[in-house]
Amino acid sequence: EMTTASIVDNFPALRQSIGDKSLVYLDSAATTQKPQSVIDAVTRYYEHDNANIHRGVHTLSQRATQSYENARKNIASLLGANRPEEVIFVRGATEAINMIAQAWARPRLVEGDEILITEMEHHSNIVPWQIVCEQTGAILKVAPVLDDGSLDIEAYKSLLSEDTVLVSIAHVSNAIGTINPVQELCAFAKEAGATTVVDGAQACGHLQVNFQEIDCDFYAVSGHKMFGPTGIGCLLGKYEVLQEMEPWQGGGDMILSVSFEETTWNDVPFKFEAGTPNIAGAIGLGAAVQFIEGIGYETMVSHEQELLAYGRGVLENIEGVTLVGASEHNAGVLSFTVEGVHPHDVGTILDHAGVAIRTGNHCAEPLMRRFGLSATCRASLSVYNTTEDLDRLGLAVQEAIRILG
Repeated sequence: EMTTASIVDNFPALRQSIGDKSLVYLDSAATTQKPQSVIDAVTRYYEHDNANIHRGVHTLSQRATQSYENARKNIASLLGANRPEEVIFVRGATEAINMIAQAWARPRLVEGDEILITEMEHHSNIVPWQIVCEQTGAILKVAPVLDDGSLDIEAYKSLLSEDTVLVSIAHVSNAIGTINPVQELCAFAKEAGATTVVDGAQACGHLQVNFQEIDCDFYAVSGHKMFGPTGIGCLLGKYEVLQEMEPWQGGGDMILSVSFEETTWNDVPFKFEAGTPNIAGAIGLGAAVQFIEGIGYETMVSHEQELLAYGRGVLENIEGVTLVGASEHNAGVLSFTVEGVHPHDVGTILDHAGVAIRTGNHCAEPLMRRFGLSATCRASLSVYNTTEDLDRLGLAVQEAIRILG
């Protein structure tokens, strides 16, 4: 088992300096750094196996196909899919949600149908539904968030009705880190007869996700937030739901036969993977899965929870700092404001101190408005962070207050 110190050694990008300060990277909710094994897997594919997949009889194509399909199997097993075919490779969680909106929801929704989301959603779990509502006459409903940043579950339950056709909820909020009880929320939605979507972009890099246990119909996964390359992710879908869905995009590999009169679709999951995919990305994501398995989610969770408690302590001890949405179940996000200092200015001063955080509305504008804010400072944790990183964060925030407060 890797110790925290040895985990950090796997990440070449963390070994750099910003000016004369060593880098403290606290922006993993935007993207995680990549371990050497992932970088090597991508390089190895391009150096040795670079070929298009699935249709080639030559050796390179067969090697590439095998690595690509092995990655699918590894992801299915890590995330608890029933079978590898339930894993569809897409560009990321955003494309996964847009695919459900256009391939599942758009043909099925009629005027007066309702889609239920929550107030803490990322824009990519809001806008695709707004688009589909405009296309179909469906209505978007929003379950509110409580003052502590957790979901108002009673309000959520009361918004479910026989008109609710689809429910789509974040597993973890990117802006404030709230972990939603998705298994319970999906069970309520199922009682109302709704199809369920969970946006897992922020979950898979932090906590054990089990697709079968959550029992949702669709689960969206972002590769680059779980130590994988950018431009790769997956949509997990129940096999029978994917069977009855029409494809979203047409092209090569998603068909069995084409004539100008009639085209028949390929089997699931290939029916949804038109064109040449991000082969290197999928292989890199497979390597990221192996990296996660090498550490184990239990180790990751306990390490990040210790850091979260420590970081909250550091920030709460600084006068003028207020934590935002710091509810009990949180996946390692420290969202905060500094009295009298704009978040962007805090971020700039922190950058001079070598500390990388994110400032702004975090693509969750409605949630910011809910808290009466236009922006926050967000320090987000990962398995490669240490208590020293959080001490450096605290010192840099104090410096920002000294200079600007």
